[in-house]
Amino acid sequence: MSICEYRPGLENIPATQSSISYVDGQRGVLEYRGIRIEELAEKSTFLETAYLLIWGELPTKAELDAFKEEIQYHRRVKFRVRDMMKCFPESGHPMDALQASAAALGLFYSRRDLHNPAYIRAAAVRLLAKIPTMVAAFELIRKGNDPVQPRDDLDYAANFLYMLNEQEPDPLAARVFDVCLTLHAEHTINASTFSAMVTASTLTDPYAVIASAVGTLAGPLHGGANEEVVSMLEGIGSVANVRPYLDGLLERKAKIMGFGHRVYKVKDPRATILQSLAEQLFEKFGRDKYYDIAIELERAVEEKLGSKGIYPNVDFYSGLVYSKLGIPTDLFTPVFAISRVAGWLAHWKEQLAENRIFRPTQIYTGTHEAPYIPIEKR
Repeated sequence: MSICEYRPGLENIPATQSSISYVDGQRGVLEYRGIRIEELAEKSTFLETAYLLIWGELPTKAELDAFKEEIQYHRRVKFRVRDMMKCFPESGHPMDALQASAAALGLFYSRRDLHNPAYIRAAAVRLLAKIPTMVAAFELIRKGNDPVQPRDDLDYAANFLYMLNEQEPDPLAARVFDVCLTLHAEHTINASTFSAMVTASTLTDPYAVIASAVGTLAGPLHGGANEEVVSMLEGIGSVANVRPYLDGLLERKAKIMGFGHRVYKVKDPRATILQSLAEQLFEKFGRDKYYDIAIELERAVEEKLGSKGIYPNVDFYSGLVYSKLGIPTDLFTPVFAISRVAGWLAHWKEQLAENRIFRPTQIYTGTHEAPYIPIEKR
């Protein structure tokens, strides 16, 4: 078998076949199971979208009601998991706490009955239900407070905001957050999804699969970018400083956080929707000065780099939305994970259907026939 051309980062090398999501980076198209993201953001909910991704079709009302009821029932976490989280250092990053907590679920539920549809469904339900609870719990625990128990009368998005802030959210805030979850739920074979698939291909339990994906998402080149965007906007400080700041980045050939994408060569369709969500929040709850900075920065980057296909990606506006919802900056990526669990589970389930363990090859660049040097002569 011949060795294929080496491409760093496996760029443009197909790793699998999938019917879960589709991206056209030239036209700015994102589809889940063939349905445009714009339509899902307008008409669907996150849990309905999660069902679509994992099971391949939109649920009937009865199916969705049953799914919601299962999620609601499994929101609470074992007290031993909460006690474990209380031992985490307060200075630890929430993504590290989430990875450890997700892996710990496997101690309670990892029968690995991967050929049993009931086990697969139960695992998917538990992960979708418990991940938000664990994220909110660690946020309160690190402040010295007891976690807030889930409320059965609140839907998925509203319940998370309630557990996080200890107060029932405004309906608009809950709806905006639900749309955010839908937007981040899936995006083909990105780094964390590929990590999940490689882990899944070993036939380990789904909790290890999700923990692996969470660890990959934590990197600043993947899920952590939205934190960096907020930091960048704060560093710019004012609209007047946008262009000098951008010129400095370009002169140093530094990365402009929230801009550019390996796939999209036009504005990320999710960024367009998130910008609209931000404007809805600002209209009701007051404008954020950093939004004006963001608008000016987008304009300046388009003027200078638009011809190179550098436009806002999903991270550029998501941080502004999350900040307005009262979500701390270092929780942005865990919130991303709450959403992306749906996509990871969809790929886990798809991987199981025709599994083959991932075993890529390599191009060796070392020496041959090297002599062993005795330790006294080194």
